[in-house]
Amino acid sequence: MSNVLLGIIAVSVLAMAVIQVAAIVMAARAARRLGDLAERLEHDIRPIVTNLQSVSADAAKTAALAAATVERADRFLQDAAHRVEQTLSAVPALIESARDGFNVLAGLRAFLAAFRDLRASSRRRPAAVEEEDALFIG
Repeated sequence: MSNVLLGIIAVSVLAMAVIQVAAIVMAARAARRLGDLAERLEHDIRPIVTNLQSVSADAAKTAALAAATVERADRFLQDAAHRVEQTLSAVPALIESARDGFNVLAGLRAFLAAFRDLRASSRRRPAAVEEEDALFIG
């Protein structure tokens, strides 16, 4: 009976050793597969990471250009507002100058009208006398 027990123990130890060796082989295969998977994943992700880096660099450039454009637009609007203020502050002086110019033109027009009336009245008097001479029966 002791030989039978020893045989059962030997077969059990042998089965456990085979199971352990199979587990070690399967673990090695799984580790190798995980390594291959990690390598493929790294190979596939590398272009994505490179593209993301270039996209972020382009976005940074675009943001810088947009900021510069906004600054230029702000300066332009400030300059335009300043020029409009200057122009509007000069308008009353221009209106006053225009009013003075219109007054001078009105005076000149009145002078010319008076001169024209003077000439017209000097021409009318002889005509009025001639008409009266024609009516005179003497």
